[in-house]
Amino acid sequence: MSEFQDQVIVNAPLDQVFKFAADVENAPLFMQNVTKVEKLTDGPVQAGTKYRETREIRGREATAVIEFIEYVPSAKYSVKSEMKGMEAIYHYTFSASGNQTTIRFECEINAKKFTMKLIKPVFVKIMKKEDGDHLQHLKKALEAQAAENKKGQ
Repeated sequence: MSEFQDQVIVNAPLDQVFKFAADVENAPLFMQNVTKVEKLTDGPVQAGTKYRETREIRGREATAVIEFIEYVPSAKYSVKSEMKGMEAIYHYTFSASGNQTTIRFECEINAKKFTMKLIKPVFVKIMKKEDGDHLQHLKKALEAQAAENKKGQ
């Protein structure tokens, strides 16, 4: 079940948008609280690829392992992370119309323990505040990059 979702239209081609968005190491460029990302697995990105993400949340540093659970180039991907019995899954889908790309995002949150089920509403509220508008920031970063690429041509 989706806890929250968003959608944006980016003025950039699909392949460029997907490549940038699916590169988790770009997260600090558009996710305000992400301070560092390190790839933990070797090889190209695919289902099973893992990263360690560090965020600053309310003045504290928190780390989580982000794992790709689905990866279809230029179409969709899903990543999950788990912390203290709470699992967050972010689903992204991409579609093109001319030189524009639509990105759809859904957040699914699953409580693994009874105690986490009790605090899930608070957790969802925090996650939505932290990441609810990240597609808007992603759009700005991608369109700025596309403008730079046009200048360089």
